[in-house]
Amino acid sequence: MDGAARTRAWGVGLAVFSSVCFGASGPFGKALIEAGLGPLQAVWLRIATAALVLVPLALLLRGRAAVRGLRPHLGPVVLYGASGVAGCQALYFVAASRLPVGVAILLEFSGPVIVLAWLGLVRRVPVRRTAIAGVAVAMAGLTLVVQIWSGLSLDPVGLAAGVGAAACQASYFLIVDRLTGRVDPLVITASGSLVAAAALTALATPWSLPWDVLPAQVPIAGHTAPGWTLVIWIGIVSTVLAYLAGVAGLQRLSAQVGSAICYTEAVAAALIAWAVLGERLTPAQMLGGLIVLTGAYIAQRAAVARPDLLAPAVPVPAANGTAGGGTAGTGLAAPAGK
Repeated sequence: MDGAARTRAWGVGLAVFSSVCFGASGPFGKALIEAGLGPLQAVWLRIATAALVLVPLALLLRGRAAVRGLRPHLGPVVLYGASGVAGCQALYFVAASRLPVGVAILLEFSGPVIVLAWLGLVRRVPVRRTAIAGVAVAMAGLTLVVQIWSGLSLDPVGLAAGVGAAACQASYFLIVDRLTGRVDPLVITASGSLVAAAALTALATPWSLPWDVLPAQVPIAGHTAPGWTLVIWIGIVSTVLAYLAGVAGLQRLSAQVGSAICYTEAVAAALIAWAVLGERLTPAQMLGGLIVLTGAYIAQRAAVARPDLLAPAVPVPAANGTAGGGTAGTGLAAPAGK
C-alpha cells in the first residue's frame, strides 16, 4: 500500500471511529437529562469536562511554543469552538426539543450538503461526483434510519435551530479543512472546547445546575450508574476522543469526503441505542443503515492524496524548544506503519 492509500485508510478509519464515539453520547446524555439535568446543562458539562482534560494535555504534550502557533489562526479556531462545537450541539438540542428527533437529526445532517455547496459555489473547488453521490445515497439512507414520516410536525423555531445546527456542522468540516497542516489537531480540539465551554456558560447557567445528580444513581439500560461516570463517558469518549479522531481524520481526507463519512454517526447511534437501551430497530431502519454505509463507502472513494500530508513533515516544537513528535499536517504521532 503506497503512502497516499495508507493516508486515506487512516483518515477513513479515524473518521468512522469519531462518528461511533459521537453516536455513543445519546443514551448516556439522555439518561442524565431524564435524571434532572437541562439539555444545555448536559452539553455544558460534556464540553467543560473535555476542556478540563484537553487544555492541560495540550500544554503538556505540545508546550507553549505550539500554543503560540495559534495566534495567526485565532479567528478560525475561535469560530470552530463557537460554531462547530458549541453551536452545533446547542442548536441540535433546541431542534430536538421542538421537533421529532428524526427530523432534527435529518436537518443537522444536511450539513454535508452545505459543505459541498460552499466548496463548489463559493470556494470554486472542484467537487467530485463520487462525493456528491455518496452524500445523496447517505441522506436517502438516513431518512430510513430516523423515520421522519412518524409524527411529522414543523415548529418554526425548531426548524430554524435545525438548519442552524446544519450550518454549524458544515463550519466544523470547512474550518478543520482550512487549518490542515497549519494547526495541531490536539491544539485545535483543546482550544475549541475551551471556547465552546465559555460560549455556553451564559446559556447553560451552570451555577443553577442540580449537582446532586452527579453522585446519584442514574438509571440506564436496566441498571444504574453514578451520574458522574456518565458525564465522564460523554466528556471523554463522545467529545475528547470523538473530536480528536474527527479532526485528525479530516486532515487526512478532505471536507467533502469526511462530511459524507460522518453519516455513520446516525447508524452508530441507532445501534448503540438498540444495544444499550433496547430500542427496537425496524427492517426499514436496518436497510437505511446499510444504505448510509454504502454512501459513506462511495464518498471515501473521492479521497485523494493531500499535498500537505505527503510533503516532508515540519517538526512541531516541543515544550523544551526541541523538535517534537508528529507532523505539522496531523499534529499526532504518525500511526504505526505510516
